[in-house]
Amino acid sequence: MHIIIDGYNLIRQSDTLRRYERFSLEEGRKALIHFMALYKRHKEHKVTVVFDGWEGGPVEEERDRQESIDIIYSRRGEKADDVIKRMVQKVGEEIVVVTSDRDIAGFVSRRGITAISSQDFEGHVSRLKISTPESLIQRVEEHEKNNDEETRAGIKRKGPAKRLSRKQKSALAKIRKL
Repeated sequence: MHIIIDGYNLIRQSDTLRRYERFSLEEGRKALIHFMALYKRHKEHKVTVVFDGWEGGPVEEERDRQESIDIIYSRRGEKADDVIKRMVQKVGEEIVVVTSDRDIAGFVSRRGITAISSQDFEGHVSRLKISTPESLIQRVEEHEKNNDEETRAGIKRKGPAKRLSRKQKSALAKIRKL
């Protein structure tokens, strides 16, 4: 799946990312790219973020790659909306476009491609509870504490085990070694 994001639209629709943008546009872009990089580590989707460069941007469209996220800056005189529309027409793979812009969402939907609002996408990503090393350690400690309490209380557990997967245990062991 290829996720195409209207960059400034997502930044300005998100309370969290908007705080960074108040410092500078650059800080807002960095925060969005970092946010998407965390998401990409959790989900292996191709992610492209498109930013407007139409007012004071470069003469030619610029492409960059940071933290495994593809970044496109539209050329001067062209909006990110136009770049997204052009990308949607060219690409043949499964695409999801993240924007709250009705014009883009309508254009994309007419072509049978899924458009999701910026707020819905941010909510979805937040619900994934992307595991950072600190949150993973905290989950393990909480899990161990609950197991100790249940063992002492003599509670017989029912249902599937609530153990960490091998991958999570391996990651935790490596983190503890740091």
